[in-house]
Amino acid sequence: MIFRVAEFNRKYFLNLFKELTPEQLFYIPKGYKNNIIWNIAHVLITEQMLTYVLSGLNISVDKKFIKKYGKGSKPSTKVSQKDIEEIKTILIPAIQKTEKDFNNKVFKTYTEYPTSTNIVLKNIDDALQFNSFHEGIHFGIILSIKKLV
Repeated sequence: MIFRVAEFNRKYFLNLFKELTPEQLFYIPKGYKNNIIWNIAHVLITEQMLTYVLSGLNISVDKKFIKKYGKGSKPSTKVSQKDIEEIKTILIPAIQKTEKDFNNKVFKTYTEYPTSTNIVLKNIDDALQFNSFHEGIHFGIILSIKKLV
């Protein structure tokens, strides 16, 4: 079920690239700290960090995205078209690869990680459950920003 929810989220996010203009994707409403494109990329990179990096494995996306969209990063109102295309291209395949790797038991080790919400992730199952929670938060933020663009 966790992977079905994540894939649903990703398909919704992917549709936003068709539905919204670049200006709308980059718009940061008053009172907000980020924009839609940042939230989408942040969800993508966070899932990769929580699963692959903390398991000592290589991520499926360009490592430059860690600095741009990882924890503690700030959005830019200018994202290259190349980056946008890469995000769109990898958004769904990345979570499908995670599911495949999970089912094939690729995640053998895990570095314990205390989240900013004080939840300690101890294994890949914890990471996937927390990731679902995390994506839900950003899904809500995206919906609220979308109403303002």
